[in-house]
Formats: sequence, structure tokens, C-alpha cells
Amino acid sequence: APHRRHTRSPLSSCGLRKMMEVEEKETKASLMQQKLEDIKALEESNLDKAIKSYKELIATEDPEREIINEKTTAIYALGELYAQRGRYEDLRNFIVDTRPFFSTIAKAKTAKILKELLNIFAQIPNTEKLQAEFCKETITWCEKEGRSFLKQRVQARLASLLLDMKQYKDALALINKLVRDVKKIDDKILLVEISIVESRIHLALKNNPKAKGSLTAARSAANAIYCPPSLQAEIDIQSGVLCSEEGDFKTAYSYFFEGFEGFDTSKNWVKAKQCLKYMLMVKIMTNNSADVYNIINTKGSSDKYAGIEIQAIKAIADAHKARSIHQFADVKKKYSEVLTKDWFISTHLNALEDNLLVQNLLRLIEPFSRVEIEHVAKLIDLPREQVEAKLSEMILEKKLHGILDQGSGNLILFEEASEDKTFKAGLDTIKELGNVVDKLQAKAQRVLLA
Repeated sequence: APHRRHTRSPLSSCGLRKMMEVEEKETKASLMQQKLEDIKALEESNLDKAIKSYKELIATEDPEREIINEKTTAIYALGELYAQRGRYEDLRNFIVDTRPFFSTIAKAKTAKILKELLNIFAQIPNTEKLQAEFCKETITWCEKEGRSFLKQRVQARLASLLLDMKQYKDALALINKLVRDVKKIDDKILLVEISIVESRIHLALKNNPKAKGSLTAARSAANAIYCPPSLQAEIDIQSGVLCSEEGDFKTAYSYFFEGFEGFDTSKNWVKAKQCLKYMLMVKIMTNNSADVYNIINTKGSSDKYAGIEIQAIKAIADAHKARSIHQFADVKKKYSEVLTKDWFISTHLNALEDNLLVQNLLRLIEPFSRVEIEHVAKLIDLPREQVEAKLSEMILEKKLHGILDQGSGNLILFEEASEDKTFKAGLDTIKELGNVVDKLQAKAQRVLLA
């Protein structure tokens, strides 16, 4: 038999080359991952060296774009490092210095990285003004680079910051312009985010109808697309807040529960904890203190959510269960920093305290037809001026039937007059008779004309 010569096909040679290239890329990526782990270990022992190493890794030349994911991880890690230590100026400068890297990657990837860096920046407390200034600088940079997609997202963040800074007029003007621009390009995800911010602004301005309208727009846009769990949770938490404003605490609880589940699934522990606090607060508002303890034991006991904020809500539940004004005042004083920084908790806490004071006053003055204001103040153990002002308010709101005699310093109470329904029934009867007579007259006229 003739000897057959075996030749290597060009295809197998090409395949081998590709395999070698893949292996080389994997090797380079694995080396960078190892380097990231080594730098992470340095953070506690030698912070300056860790920061320098992160910057060197990010600045590594990568013409083939083989280590973009590792560079992105390094960017997030260094951002977190600055945020944890409160070095906001360094973080701001670092984000600006990272802009050359953004020009080497896709615009959508840039938007994602910058959004995450802004979220990291937001972890540093009391930096809203600095964040707003940085957002304005970034918007200017986006305009120069022609990055309209990124610009609109940064504008949405700026509107949210202006809201937090209580610059409602500027926030509303920016959001109205942004809504028009985004509707033109039909970016549903961004439209949902913007509509939620718009709803929050209107709610802060006490314009509940417009707040509900903006939230409805957010829901409509969300129904037309796949809505990420975290964004759906944002809609749920805003829905719960609006229901609470209308006094529908049961529906509000269900929304907050859905929001909690959404944020917990997305591993957004900060937002999930906020929903948990709101769940507990609305349970207290509906006089379900027992449920508060059950929720704390089942969901609030986790290390992710346990802390001083949950302890503060539990202390409020204890004071409300005991119907004690003084215990309530002690809780507000002890946890003042925690309770006042969240407007939702603060607003409903004041309403709860006011309601508790009214109930205590009504219970104390129930046996009397005439009583000295000074005596009522001693019974409830509060300043006379505060008690007198509250009694006056209760009379004006018709929660109490009586008058304040300023001359003698007495509260004179009247028996609550039962409503006499005779007059209303008589007026209704006369009205119906009038309608019958009118119909008979019209019928008689038609007969005469015929």
C-alpha cells in the first residue's frame, strides 16, 4: 500500500492558536485576580500602599481589553476604601482621574460604573452638597464628551440630591425637563426612576395628587418592560409612603413588605432596613405592638438589620404599649439622632405622640364637668402651658366639648349633645314633596296643552 502523508489542516492550526490566546487571557486575568486579593489583604496593614497598588492596577495598559473586569473590581474596591474612611475629596478626585479609562470601554459599561461610584459616594454621611457639585461637573463632562445617556442618569441623581437638600424648586425644574427629554428617547427604565423621584418631590411639597400621578406613570412604564427587583421595590416603598399619608396603614404595610423582599433579594441591605423600619412603624400606628415584636424577632434579628435603629423603633412600641407620655419623651430624647434623620419616622412619631397625649387627657378629664387646668397638668405631669394649648386645640378640632375659662383658669366641659335627626328627616320629606309637586305640575301642563 502506498505511504500516506499526514498533513496538519489549517483549521486545526487556527484552533490551536485560539486556544493558546484564550489560555493567555485566562492566565493574565487570574494573575490580576490574585493581585487584587493581595492588595485587599494590605488594606488594614498598609493603607497607603494598598491605595497606590489599586491605582497602578487600574492604570495598567490593556490594549486587548483583557482585564476590564479586574480593573472595574479595583475601581469599586478603591471607591469603597475611600468611602469607609470618609475621604470624600480623595474619592471625588479618584472618580475624575478614572475618566480616561471610561473612554476605553463601552458607554453602557461607563454608565454602570459611574452609577455604582455615585452610590458609594452616597455612603459618606453629610456629603449631599459635595455630591451635587460633583454631579454638575460630571454633567458638564458628559456634554463635552457627547454622552447623553450618562448625562441623563447623572441628572436624575442630581434631582434626587436636590430633593434631599430641600431645594424643591430646582429639583422640580430639573426633573420636569428630564422627563420631557427621556420620553423622546423612550428609555423606560430611566423614566421609571425619574417618575419615582418626581413623586417624592411632589410629596415633599404636600401635593399628594401629583405625587400619586407621578407614581402611576412609574408603574405604567414599569409594566411595559422587565423591571429589576430593586427598582420595583422603589415603587413599592413610595406606594407605601403615599398610603401612610392617607392613613391607610394596612395597605402601606403590604407595600413596605414587598419593598423589603425586593431589596433583600437585591442585597441592598440599607434600603431593606429602611423598609423594615417603616413596616414596624405602621404596625405601631395601627396599635399592633405584638406584631412589632414578632417582626423584629423574625426579620430584624439578622445581623444585616439589627442595630440602634431597630432598637429605637422597639422602644417606641414599648412606650406606645404602656400608653406613657413620659416614656415616649425619654425614647425621643435617647434616640433623637436616629429618629429625626428619617422624615417618615419623625412625622409619624409626632402624630403618634400627639394622639397619645389626646387619649391621656380625655381619660383624665372624663370624670369632671369642671376642673382646673393646673390640676389636669399635675395629673398628667406636664407643663401647664403645654396642657392648656393642647386642650384649646382639642376644643377647636371638636375632639372635646367644652370651653376654657381664662379668668378662673378652669376647663368647663359640656355633655355631648346627641344629634336630633327629626329636623333632617323633616327637611328631606319637604324636599321630596316639592319634587312630587313639580312633576305633577309638569304633567298637568302637558295635559292642558294637548
